Amino acid sequence: MSQTSDHQHDHQHDHQHLVTGAWLEGQDPGERRFLDIGDLELESGEIIPSAKIAYQTWGTLNESKSNAILVNHAMTGWSDVPGWWPSMVGPGAPLDSDNYFIICPNVIGGCQGSTGPSTIAKDGKPWGSRFPSVTIRDLVEAEVRVANALGIKKWVLSLGPSLGGMRSLEWAIQYPDRVGAICTIGSSAVATGDQIGGFSIQIRAIKADPFYNNGDYYAQTIGPIEGMGIARRIAHLTYRTEGEMDVRFGRELQGDDTGRYAVESYLDHQAQKLAHRFDANTYIALTEAMASHDVGRGRGGVAAALATVKVPTLVISIDTDRLFPTRLQEEIVELVPSSQPLATISSPFGHDGFLIEVEEVGNLVRKAIELGVSSHH
Repeated sequence: MSQTSDHQHDHQHDHQHLVTGAWLEGQDPGERRFLDIGDLELESGEIIPSAKIAYQTWGTLNESKSNAILVNHAMTGWSDVPGWWPSMVGPGAPLDSDNYFIICPNVIGGCQGSTGPSTIAKDGKPWGSRFPSVTIRDLVEAEVRVANALGIKKWVLSLGPSLGGMRSLEWAIQYPDRVGAICTIGSSAVATGDQIGGFSIQIRAIKADPFYNNGDYYAQTIGPIEGMGIARRIAHLTYRTEGEMDVRFGRELQGDDTGRYAVESYLDHQAQKLAHRFDANTYIALTEAMASHDVGRGRGGVAAALATVKVPTLVISIDTDRLFPTRLQEEIVELVPSSQPLATISSPFGHDGFLIEVEEVGNLVRKAIELGVSSHH
């Protein structure tokens, strides 16, 4: 056996009994709370009956319910903001729980407590392959239901990175009277050919896994973990930069008995981490939702849709982002009449800079909250 096939054998051994990293009913909910949001009609006309959203909150909602901030997580994020976005939420933090009520719902189609492919449908079986396609607007519709259920008529701010920024922008277009301001980070108004191409390869990797079983793998002893791992490795490179990979790893070997390059080991680690907290069907569903992203759909095009935005908008760009290059954020700033000038963060880390450059991102988030407060009253 060659070293690589030996390594692959070991690697599959790690995942022998792993079917999904989803949070499943009956497991400890931790800090999650749950809301029933009723039957959710999707853009496609399909309906998700008795949809449920898992969410977490920080701080206290004031009597007038006017101090709420909506955090929209990125594709593999979940309701626990400190779990994926360090130093951003808490007393005195940029999202200051002493003054604001901060809420982060897990998206519909997600796998951390909200209704999605790994949750149980009405017939007592997991949704699996039957789960309908969702769009960015469908995810927002679920968040609107959450706001309604909590009696929040208007957010001070709706903000988010990447997929979260797409939803913030949709809030400003569809529900302008319900947000004081929005902040998008490393995001866009419309999916690009390059993104859709990369997304399609990731989806193909999952579907090619022999354990995928057309999305109905929950009753098996092993799920499409290897396929999702390949998808994650491809995606992770797009989240970082060419320079960082070369400086950090170059052509160094890992120095263990696998014969792997150090960068391979790093990507293996990223794949393994995701396997324990994510689900392959959700990976496909949310990747397809991102590919569907187009604020101009049914609104006369991107420019026409963005021209209607009246909400104060702060757009943050990471100068080395190769998945959401700066021109995509420049487009939003140019076409949104109420936008602030583009805020560019200089980072060697690419798209993932939003997670790493917490001080700079934090200062800009504080500024976005101020915009929201001043337009809120």
